[in-house]
Amino acid sequence: MTDFASKPRLNLLDGLRGVAALIVVVYHLFECFDLSPIPRGYLAVDFFFVLSGFVIGYSYDDRWPSGLSAATFFRRRLIRLHPLVIAGAVIGAVCFIAQGGTRWDGSSVSWTMIALATVANLLMIPLWPSAAADVRGNGEMFPLNGPNWSLFFEYIGNILYAILLRRMPTLWLALIAAAAGAGIVFIAITDGYLGVGWTMANGGLWQGTLRMLFSYVAGMLIARCHPKVNMSRQPLTCTATLLTISVLPLTFGEMPVWASGLYDAVCVMAVFPALVIIGASSTSRQSKPLKLLGELSYPLYAVHYPLMYLFYAYIGFNGNLVPIARLEEVWPVAVALPFVAIILAWAVMKWWDNPIRRRLSGRRVRN
Repeated sequence: MTDFASKPRLNLLDGLRGVAALIVVVYHLFECFDLSPIPRGYLAVDFFFVLSGFVIGYSYDDRWPSGLSAATFFRRRLIRLHPLVIAGAVIGAVCFIAQGGTRWDGSSVSWTMIALATVANLLMIPLWPSAAADVRGNGEMFPLNGPNWSLFFEYIGNILYAILLRRMPTLWLALIAAAAGAGIVFIAITDGYLGVGWTMANGGLWQGTLRMLFSYVAGMLIARCHPKVNMSRQPLTCTATLLTISVLPLTFGEMPVWASGLYDAVCVMAVFPALVIIGASSTSRQSKPLKLLGELSYPLYAVHYPLMYLFYAYIGFNGNLVPIARLEEVWPVAVALPFVAIILAWAVMKWWDNPIRRRLSGRRVRN
């Protein structure tokens, strides 16, 4: 989710990150219902982490010897990431107020707590589940815009890269990836899935750190080695693979906990790095669909979830957080919501993100 500056544009990766963002939107839309068409959509976040590690290595590894400073690196990353963090926090606060300013259990939230939650989100300060500013009462790190948890860990990855990881020999990076990968396998086969890191509860901080660290370092390793590989150029195959990973578990039925977790671990540790290797080796020509998918991917991911909060408020929940309305009763809204999210993301990108980044960086922006 960064600009490639003067380096060649990797168009297939642009398209794939857009597909991954759409997968996340659909997953979030249906996650409150018993049957989701994309039950493993949360794994798209791990694909983003691999892609981020690759993009950072690809864009910056060869600049440090030429005088790139850590301060300049952090400034560029803040310009790239934080305008949309701000937009997501503001939209989240507006949507929370619009739905009545109440927690999931129906209790009212004071304006002071809403303000504190907004400030914490703006500054990327994660909240503990018992915090008074946990305005939804769901234990999210960022209760006004839940997906910000992954951006929090991406910031950690950026800091680790600038201070430590970029200096390490390739072998050491491989050892770090192996150690983090072992932790991921343990989490996966113990919990039965890898949808962790969005809350501080139950070890979420270290689980999210491992989840980010493996994928981020794997992406860095690909960036260091990708000129040596020569993979086939298959945009449709890569897209189909991402979709299949998200949908395939529907055909498995009830799986043992260890098997369900192992599925997630294999996707994260083998399939996603392979997709990034293919994308990094591709010379696919730029097309308008790929370009648009790439441009909208981060804005869509950053601002879509407050709309989901409104949707959840619309369908209602009983005391056990079971939706009151059935999907067949609200399907027109469910069908329309992804399109609304795309329009919102485009508007935020055009009238907020791009102008702010252009002003702060003093140059033409590339998404």
